[in-house]
Amino acid sequence: MTSATRTLMGEILSWAAVAVVLAYAMANFETVKMFSAALLGIELPQDGEAAATAKSMNIRTQDRNSRPLGYVELSADGSGHYRADLEINGRSVGAMVDTGATLVAMSHEDARRAGILLSSKDYTHRVRTANGIAKVAPVTLSRVRLGDITVRNVEGVVTEQGAMDGTLLGMSFLSRLSRFEISAGRLILQE
Repeated sequence: MTSATRTLMGEILSWAAVAVVLAYAMANFETVKMFSAALLGIELPQDGEAAATAKSMNIRTQDRNSRPLGYVELSADGSGHYRADLEINGRSVGAMVDTGATLVAMSHEDARRAGILLSSKDYTHRVRTANGIAKVAPVTLSRVRLGDITVRNVEGVVTEQGAMDGTLLGMSFLSRLSRFEISAGRLILQE
């Protein structure tokens, strides 16, 4: 077999494979559509048959007015930051989402509000913050809740008194989610 014949046969087989995939997609259009939508995170309106197919494939369906479980959307504030009200260890704490923060970082005051009581000897580490070097106390937060999202045993730090204002929701929380992205000015988080 010559080189040209091999090339021609390879192209024929490639086009045949494309034809088979297209024929399958056309014959199973609804299933392929639902699978693709789930894979890409696209919301589709549901009719009865499509919803049954999605349920059999273990795909969460929703109508246009609802959100899947464990899904939160945040809008940026006037300065472009994403702020949220959290529950840390069952207590309410305001926070700013910060993908540049390795851990959840809490001010001394927010930690007290969340029931975390520390002594001066607990501040055993030093970290570089936007405000300079600060002493911190490593902590494990038993439960951090943001809307419908709950993450347990989250690593964090508490800064010494006066070193920081507020709480930063860092990567020790965010990396435990299945998804976080910014789209059209909104931060989308999903458990």
